[in-house]
Amino acid sequence: MLEKICTLTDLTPLVGVPALVQGEQVAIFRLKDGNVYAVSNYDPFSQANVIARGITGNLKGYDVVASPIYKQHFDLKTGLCLEDETVSLKTYQVTVDGDNVLIAHH
Repeated sequence: MLEKICTLTDLTPLVGVPALVQGEQVAIFRLKDGNVYAVSNYDPFSQANVIARGITGNLKGYDVVASPIYKQHFDLKTGLCLEDETVSLKTYQVTVDGDNVLIAHH
């Protein structure tokens, strides 16, 4: 099921925005190339909902967000932590329909 979360104009490129999707905190990012990603806002290392405050960038060819607390990098496509492959963030399917940003949830 897709749920409208916001519009593209609500998202500043490279700056995360937290949202509540079916009771789960989600961090949404719009990159400069226009791609939009949604991952869990929960940082498994610091055990805090802070990922939306992370810094985005590209590391080793991956579009990533760096946790604002301990600085681990998470691949925005897969959620995988680049420093510890046993840890990952939950990812959400994002669909952009016109100006609307929709997130799939189960």
